[in-house]
Amino acid sequence: MEAVKTLIQEGKTALGIELGSTRIKGVLVDYAGNVLAVGFHDWQNSFVGGVWTYGLDEIHAGIRDCYASVRKEVEDRYGVRPTTYGAIGVSAMMHGYMALNKEGEQIAPFQTWRNTNTQKAADELTDLLGFNIPLRWSVAHLYQRVLDGEDHVKDLDAVYTLAAYIHMKLTGERVIGIGDAAGMFPIDSQTHDYDQGMVDKFDRLMEPYGFGWKLRGLFPKVLVAGDQAGTLTPEGAAFLDETGALKPGIPFCPPEGDAGTGMVATNAVAPRTGNVSAGTSTFAMLVLEKPLSKLYREIDMVTTPTGFPCAMSHANNGTSDLNAWVGIFKEFSELMGYETNMGDLFGKLYTNSLKGDPDCGGLLSYGYYSGENVTFINEGRLAFLRTANSRFNLANFMKVNLYTSLGAVKIGLDILMKDEGVRVERITGHGGLFKTKGVAQRYLAAAVGTPVTVMDTASEGGAWGIAVLAAYLADKKDGEKLEDYLDRRIFAGLSGTTLEAEPDEIAGFETFMDRYKKGLAIEREAIKDMDW
Repeated sequence: MEAVKTLIQEGKTALGIELGSTRIKGVLVDYAGNVLAVGFHDWQNSFVGGVWTYGLDEIHAGIRDCYASVRKEVEDRYGVRPTTYGAIGVSAMMHGYMALNKEGEQIAPFQTWRNTNTQKAADELTDLLGFNIPLRWSVAHLYQRVLDGEDHVKDLDAVYTLAAYIHMKLTGERVIGIGDAAGMFPIDSQTHDYDQGMVDKFDRLMEPYGFGWKLRGLFPKVLVAGDQAGTLTPEGAAFLDETGALKPGIPFCPPEGDAGTGMVATNAVAPRTGNVSAGTSTFAMLVLEKPLSKLYREIDMVTTPTGFPCAMSHANNGTSDLNAWVGIFKEFSELMGYETNMGDLFGKLYTNSLKGDPDCGGLLSYGYYSGENVTFINEGRLAFLRTANSRFNLANFMKVNLYTSLGAVKIGLDILMKDEGVRVERITGHGGLFKTKGVAQRYLAAAVGTPVTVMDTASEGGAWGIAVLAAYLADKKDGEKLEDYLDRRIFAGLSGTTLEAEPDEIAGFETFMDRYKKGLAIEREAIKDMDW
């Protein structure tokens, strides 16, 4: 305890803050990645004017409250108030559109990754660039605003992801980590920058509109892991820590998206490694040895935080509907006079699902709160389906809702692993879905047909990942690569578990997926008819 207190007082720690979809989380670590303190701020997106968004006041208040939560945890546990750190890192849900004018004012609603209102722009840009531009990417949002004739576009001075915006707020620097930048615009992994040929094509596309900006002037400068991305300004320190204790001058690592921090949190930053992050959205990342043979609209081509090309199967919808069902069971429990907490409910319901049939007993569900790009469905409808012959019981009910949280992402993984033959030596799972040991991990192993590892730090997720990236900046040796730093200095002493699915479990998941794909026709009809 005294040793840790000394580290905190001397600033030999790293702080990571990640703005996730349902929670802003702060994690303080030492340079070996050991978690010293954790803080939270819970929040939810809003659907306003047809847009999934968070208000700017919510964003500002949320990150300050999260930091206050970390600070209080440090004070309560170690009896000292932190005034400095070796380095700080900020990450957030990747993609999206944060638009500011020259005065630094927000001039359009923040659009999150969840929005799928960019179909025309994404299609046209994909054709123009010969590169898959997903609906969520910042350039798709930007071009769609142009196509829609939105008045604010002429006044643009900067377009950010959420992580890059918060980083700018704290440091004054208009920069972004390469992994997060890869959710804004295609990246050239050789130059570690936006692909210049594609930048030129986009700028030529914009010329007839007569705007006074070009893409590189709007989008933040690209940096890689290990680069210093600025320091905490006096204004940033006052913004983050309302007590005034935090000192300016603290170095920052490049801001990253939750995909990049997930790679770090699972030690999946080198070729032939992969990870699956499962939470409000679910995405799988496989680091490639060579380019894919062709363009797939289901697959995002992004990068690791150091610039390795990486194929992503990104599902907009993950555990939101699953969480809602657990909430219903909590209501029932309270109605019957039994007080319980959500942690116990998740644990018992998830574990009980292991008793279900390998194919979920013929049940089918879709947790489509919003559109799903992997299945080319641009609006969300929630559905639970069964036949008279289905084996409808609690275990199968929970199992199908767990399976479906991996359904869309498996479609992309099948393209990569079956059609493209991408070789993966290990897949690691992380995120809230894996908090109950041995359940979602087993189902993911069944989905991918390969062993899946979950580290003991899995529930800390991307906030721990960005803290580790900050520690890498503060404590890396000359020439030390990120993958070597993770192997030798972070993960060498960490423990985890590896599970391999049985053949009948793999076959059961495949049967579920056959039904999942057939049932998409029902989803499309629901969009037409369910307009209330």
